Amino acid sequence: MDKYTGKKLDGRYEIRELIGVGGMANVYHCYDTIDDREVAIKILKDEFLDNEDFIRRFKNESKAIAVLNHPNIVRVYDVSFGDMIQYIVMEYIDGITLKEYIEMQGVLDWKETLHLTTQILKALQHAHENGIVHRDIKPQNIMLLQDGTIKVTDFGIARFSSNATRTMTEQAIGSVHYIAPEQARGDKTDGKTDIYSVGVMMYEMLTGTLPFDADSAVSVALMQLQTTPKRPRQLNPDIPSGLEEITIKAMQKNPADRYHSAVVMLSDIERFRLNPSISFEYKYFEDKPGYSDAVKRSKKKHEAYDNHDEYDDSPVKSPVLSAIKGVIIAAVLVLIVFAGLALFKGYTSAQPEEVDVPDFVGMSVSDANALNNGQFVFEYESRYSDEFDVDAIIYQTPEAGSKKIKEGSVISLVVNSSESDVTVPYVGVNGTVDATVEKLKEVNLVPEVLYVNSDKEEQTVDSVFPQIGSQVKIGSTVYVFVSKGPAKDGIEMPDLTGMGAYAAQSALEELGFENIKVAYDEKSKAEKDTVIRQNPVKGCFIESDYGIVITCSKGVKKEKEATIYVDLPANVDKEVEVKVLVDGVVDAEYSKTVIPLYNSTYTIKVKGSEVVTVMVLLDGKDYREYSIDYEEGYVTTVNAYTYVNPTAETTAPTQPQTQPTEG
Repeated sequence: MDKYTGKKLDGRYEIRELIGVGGMANVYHCYDTIDDREVAIKILKDEFLDNEDFIRRFKNESKAIAVLNHPNIVRVYDVSFGDMIQYIVMEYIDGITLKEYIEMQGVLDWKETLHLTTQILKALQHAHENGIVHRDIKPQNIMLLQDGTIKVTDFGIARFSSNATRTMTEQAIGSVHYIAPEQARGDKTDGKTDIYSVGVMMYEMLTGTLPFDADSAVSVALMQLQTTPKRPRQLNPDIPSGLEEITIKAMQKNPADRYHSAVVMLSDIERFRLNPSISFEYKYFEDKPGYSDAVKRSKKKHEAYDNHDEYDDSPVKSPVLSAIKGVIIAAVLVLIVFAGLALFKGYTSAQPEEVDVPDFVGMSVSDANALNNGQFVFEYESRYSDEFDVDAIIYQTPEAGSKKIKEGSVISLVVNSSESDVTVPYVGVNGTVDATVEKLKEVNLVPEVLYVNSDKEEQTVDSVFPQIGSQVKIGSTVYVFVSKGPAKDGIEMPDLTGMGAYAAQSALEELGFENIKVAYDEKSKAEKDTVIRQNPVKGCFIESDYGIVITCSKGVKKEKEATIYVDLPANVDKEVEVKVLVDGVVDAEYSKTVIPLYNSTYTIKVKGSEVVTVMVLLDGKDYREYSIDYEEGYVTTVNAYTYVNPTAETTAPTQPQTQPTEG
């Protein structure tokens, strides 16, 4: 059995089973006992724990990924960077990889390919706009749900900073079929690198085969650099020519010839969707060097791409002469390729202009990336400050205006995060209660004072928990145990934890205690009125009139489920993006693309316990607003807005209405 399966991670995550094994990390299906949900946890393999360079990248980039929030990107809930274990806690996806689906289906219908590709590109658009380049887009990193929704995974782990280079190794065998030529060379990568990988996936979905395949990763990488693949329509004549053009344009070896962004590629896909017979008239088939002579010759003789016949009318040659000729041609090609690479390197090595360091302090990460627009490479570090908004940049290195730097230089940003770790400070030996409480508050920790019998002087600190030097989340509670002096004559304080509030009070009264106060913890998820802590703690000998405080759980209201039936606009035959927000938070499960003509009613199920507001947006515009009152049991339509169909007359809004909840 795996060494983690069956264990409890950090006292919170119950590890149930190993569900994925990668080159650098393993993925486990786990249960989060605090937030009561299933999660997936990716744990870095032990052999990489001593690799400082990788650990630094793991920290910086996993924190950067946490800023992404998109229905087609797997959400990151938590990260941990301990000395003995490094892990990322993510949304658990009950589905299969796109690679598994392709292998089951063989060849995907072109409409299904468009549906999946559109979602992938929208996820990448969101990531690129936030300064994140995936660099490992492949069907193994795309999860497919039963309803056809996709989730892009594995941001950060295998991702290198944009100015880094890497030598191709056998470890790359899982990714090398999808990497762009500049990535195979170890050159700088950007959003167009991901576009190339999307093109390769489209090729595989449409044809059922990879454009390049060989026995080793190095051989495949060389093919990515030097070889032009067969046109998709040669392998699958049912592919519309316009879709073939989109696929091949995304796969151009020179980044400048590809789509410049996911948005531009999505625009072409939408034009094709509206007119499947469209021809974009891209010229890369005939005009770009490197296309195989055999294919060119075949095209000149007759339209082999349309009838898919392949032939070669060249005269029969001597095998010996052919072999010699082949060796000479191969040698010449190698010289040409290396000369071309040298020229390309020389061209790209031109020194960029030096500019003043911009000022990013005070901006959100998203705003900073938008302003940066790829000009500099960002590295992130999390820290907390109550002087800035969460997600704001509180410091940068180098500082704004301090010097001139070249484009492409690294700027380190310190981001304000409430999820940051903080060290429990040294509070001194036999320190006073007030001084200890003040020190804990200074580092944004929440002190709670509990009294114990101790040999130390009364009203001095006996100990704290978690211990001094421990790493805890900002805002965590730290228990300060204060001495009541040695045990004296009196009544021994019993253990009340787990008892009901009434039973605990009765037990104390039977022992002779007179001054009993009951407090409630609203954050506790224990059953209502259950004692979760007591002050003084068990075992203390105290006087009968001493003020005792027992803290009970306020309890969590049981969730109910409400069903909303959203009336979609009639006669709309194009895809419409539905976005659902519950109390302002995007619900990824119900945020997807639909065609209203075939889905006149869109059903949403929302769980809650009190009153929530649900907003439904169509193509980014407000469409319906609902209020759910779980206590009264009603769903009320608060506002209904008109959806403007670009290709038809407008649809009139409906009147607010009320419907009963379920559950």
